[in-house]
Amino acid sequence: MHSVNDGRQESRLPLCLVGCGGMGRRHLSGYAALSRAGLWRADLVAVFDVRREAAEAVADDAERLLGNRPRVHTELAAVLDDGDIAALDVVTDPSTHHAIAVPALESGRHILCEKPLGLTIRACQAMLDAARSSGAVLATAENYRRGGPNRMARAVVKAGLLGRPYLMVQQLVGGTDRVVITPWRHRKQRGTIALDMGVHLTDLVEFYLGPIASAYGRGLIAEPVRRTADGEPVEATGEDSLLGQFRTVSGVEVQLAYLPAGPGHRYVQRTIHGSAGSMAIPPDRTDGEVELRRADGVVRGRELAAELGEAFVLDDTTVALLGPDGTGGGAPFAEVDAGYLGVEIADFVSAVLDGHPPEVDGLAGTRAVAAVLAVLESAALDRSVRLDDVLTGAVRSYQDDIDEVLGLAGPGASEGTEARPA
Repeated sequence: MHSVNDGRQESRLPLCLVGCGGMGRRHLSGYAALSRAGLWRADLVAVFDVRREAAEAVADDAERLLGNRPRVHTELAAVLDDGDIAALDVVTDPSTHHAIAVPALESGRHILCEKPLGLTIRACQAMLDAARSSGAVLATAENYRRGGPNRMARAVVKAGLLGRPYLMVQQLVGGTDRVVITPWRHRKQRGTIALDMGVHLTDLVEFYLGPIASAYGRGLIAEPVRRTADGEPVEATGEDSLLGQFRTVSGVEVQLAYLPAGPGHRYVQRTIHGSAGSMAIPPDRTDGEVELRRADGVVRGRELAAELGEAFVLDDTTVALLGPDGTGGGAPFAEVDAGYLGVEIADFVSAVLDGHPPEVDGLAGTRAVAAVLAVLESAALDRSVRLDDVLTGAVRSYQDDIDEVLGLAGPGASEGTEARPA
């Protein structure tokens, strides 16, 4: 196997894209964005999908976009036997993440895994254990935090411009009865949209405000029957909505409402309120501006960046892919999305080649999953749930049937994630 852990810095990372569906194509666009900017430090040597036609199509696109056609694999065993592959970019549906990542990590391959890292804490823990044993890098692909507005919002909090933060509100409410992206996101044993989207939102809470301590709330199925683009019905077996109340270790209360249902107006709000003012953060992957509202008026955008000074500086990769303010500057969504993904992919490649921790490691990805699960577990118990109790497996009844399907149930399953932020 090609090694990048042999005591010398390698200039390029031999990579295999695992999963050639919609998300795989988006990651390929991220590679291409890095390549156009002269920042692509990996070589896509292989692609893997159990559907040969999908893998062949992505290999064709990779040749056009990157200049070389990767090998095509249709079995995981062939990927693990391919000695040229040093790292895997895993973008399959989340019910398969641990089954792919654990043997790859055990073989010494580095892993960038799409969120949610796993469907349950046991799935996440298996990946953490494998990475710890092998010394390989395990990173979670979490892209919302990568944009300029979310970077600026974090800087505002850290610089103390809000004074003492005491409340955060996140609301994404409104939608239709259409399937959200793919049918499997409405199946409990495959990874519900409540979890899939929820981890974005809980990751941002910890990004802005530090570790979450406890959660209370419930998930619900707002639309029991969803419709595909062709009008075919999809019966939902897992939550499409998440209503949660969190408390951070620092004492900030966080109200979260994600409900992609109900016709009419779609309502989006992300605000943080403190003793010295309030901050409004624009929707993700848009060119909106962060607004800081204080008794003496409103400051936003460039003016706010100037006030922050050295506390808000975007890295060169973000500027190259998303412009000086890190928003994409009003470019088409596909280009902005590729930029966000390119930033997270570049961070992973740099972590492997340059020997630093990834920004969102396996534990941070696990904590985001645990925060969503804490809400779902609290509904079963009808009480607030400590995040530590979810992380250690002391509370897990919501996850039991999922673990059964994943083959992770029983006394041999691993527990005991350390409940600390990355």
